[in-house]
Amino acid sequence: MDALISVIIPIYNIMDCLPKCVDSVCRQTYSAMEILLVDDGSTDGTGMLCDELAKKDARIRVFHKENGGSSSARNLGIREARGEYLGFVDSDDFIEPDMYERLFSAIQKSGCGIAQIGRDEVDAEGSKLPDICVPPKEEEFIKSEDFLRELLLHKGDCSFCTKLLKRELFTEEGFPEGMLNEDFYLLTRMLTRTEGIYSLPGYGYHVYYRIGSNTRKKDPDVFPRVYGDCVDNADRVTALVEEYYPALQKVAVRFGLFQRLEYLLHIPVGQMTKDNLPYRKCVSFIRHHMGDVISSPYLTGKNKLYLLLLGTCPRGVRRLHRRIKHMD
Repeated sequence: MDALISVIIPIYNIMDCLPKCVDSVCRQTYSAMEILLVDDGSTDGTGMLCDELAKKDARIRVFHKENGGSSSARNLGIREARGEYLGFVDSDDFIEPDMYERLFSAIQKSGCGIAQIGRDEVDAEGSKLPDICVPPKEEEFIKSEDFLRELLLHKGDCSFCTKLLKRELFTEEGFPEGMLNEDFYLLTRMLTRTEGIYSLPGYGYHVYYRIGSNTRKKDPDVFPRVYGDCVDNADRVTALVEEYYPALQKVAVRFGLFQRLEYLLHIPVGQMTKDNLPYRKCVSFIRHHMGDVISSPYLTGKNKLYLLLLGTCPRGVRRLHRRIKHMD
């Protein structure tokens, strides 16, 4: 018999998208599956919808919990999962029918602990958006150090939703709770416990682009906390590189600079104050690494220009940047 795959879906107030998401998982060509719907304290009737969906397919198990965030819901699913392999799907996305069959076959063939497939993004009108990560043209094995290098250069895919993983990789730790950009945090740590990742061509996972998520706020006065969490992750991965992959040190510095560039380009000007310690630390980091900004082969000319200007006169640069955007 094929090994059991547990697919964990964290759910919160998502009645409009959930049926399509769950149906895409139920239609998988890989039959040895269980589907864990973790209702994270929904208040709009989504919890009852989960119970109704479970009546239609015996492979579905539903868990209701107090609201604690996506990581908390995923971790509950990991604790309750019975499968030897784990997969994760976000409740507003959907997957191709053969995704888990292909991923399981890749793990069996390669002996890897992790296999991944490409993803794309679809907007509310059903139009495909530009690729975040470009999948390989042919299947390939990527060593952990090489995969981390791709992540630090913003070329790799850190999402757990595009992956199938051996359950044993979660024995030491789960997803960090109360933190955004949690996939990057856990995957970079997990890479030190596996030889690499087997990557498949094509698109098996489809992200539904929803305005209003943590990284897609339109209000210019709202500063999503994900930018701060990304800076914290940059510091954590720098420490990890020093311990496990010292050859990636220059790439890690580039990553830290780039994450702080994103932070400074998105923080509202009104929050760029002397008493805002995270903001001041970002500026200080850039000033301390001016030499790395100039010499780095991994930063574009535009990146370098913005970093040099933001490190010198951050508030003035942001005011000018805002005027240019309004002119466009």
